[in-house]
Amino acid sequence: MQRDVLAESVLGDGRSLHLVAADAGDAEAICEVILDAFGARPQVDPPPPALAETPESVRTALANGFGVLALVDEQPAGVVIVSIDDDIAGVHRVSVRPSYQRLGIASAMVTVVLEELTQQSVRRVELVARAEFPQVVSWWQRHGFREVDRVGTSLTLARELPLCVVAATAEDTQELGRRLAGLVRAGDVLIASGDLGAGKTTLTQGLGEGMAVSGAVISPTFVLSRVHRSTTGGPALVHVDAYRLGSAAELDDLDLDESVADSVTLIEWGAGLAEGLSDDRLEIDIRRGLDPADETRWIFLTPVGPRWAGLREEWEQR
Repeated sequence: MQRDVLAESVLGDGRSLHLVAADAGDAEAICEVILDAFGARPQVDPPPPALAETPESVRTALANGFGVLALVDEQPAGVVIVSIDDDIAGVHRVSVRPSYQRLGIASAMVTVVLEELTQQSVRRVELVARAEFPQVVSWWQRHGFREVDRVGTSLTLARELPLCVVAATAEDTQELGRRLAGLVRAGDVLIASGDLGAGKTTLTQGLGEGMAVSGAVISPTFVLSRVHRSTTGGPALVHVDAYRLGSAAELDDLDLDESVADSVTLIEWGAGLAEGLSDDRLEIDIRRGLDPADETRWIFLTPVGPRWAGLREEWEQR
């Protein structure tokens, strides 16, 4: 049977990983994975509801949402089940069989799920974790989830999902930057990621135009950063290129802390380096297809922290 492959890769041990869309015919295999994964955890009281899963309950869950099944050399190794209620999704039964753990399978499944939910315009995703498993809670926190509620030992963790904007041309990418200028204010930190030629500087040019700053906005690769003063009394735009930097310590040497509060700071290639500048930030991930003649970009705007919590609503109003 032809499977709907969502992603594929090669694991560190050389085995092939395929992430496929689960269907009702996978219910028994999914149930076995869940019971195997949750059964290997230390016992807690009360026991996790996952241990009561049956093929029938799995089929019902899939009918009300969707599932992602991880196959390692075609053998069921992991699963995630997702429910959707309007623009809020729930992530359930994130399971990897013990013999397949520590290979990055859970992260790969969650990444695919979050991207799929973003494409479906889901605003927020939630899950429940147990306080008795701090390593599990920490794992989710590293994936951008934060505790929003607690009942006994059950923690509700949540994160806002990216806003996905499609830009068909370079001009559209600049226009997105101009629209973004209407949302930013002094103290904002923006981290832009994407392959070479993806459009990070193009977007920044639109941002600078919308902010009415002085000077040509070009890639600051060789000078690392440029400051563009406002011509209208607004905040300056600090444009940083971290491509040649090897660590957050090297970024610290630029003394951006001194200007962050009074400026809008955009760091290209800043993922993994610039997050320490602010707990509130907007992460921008720009992707394009494999055809170099196709200028279409998919631009993912991910709000981090209370400052950007209303991004989707503000964006739709403009």
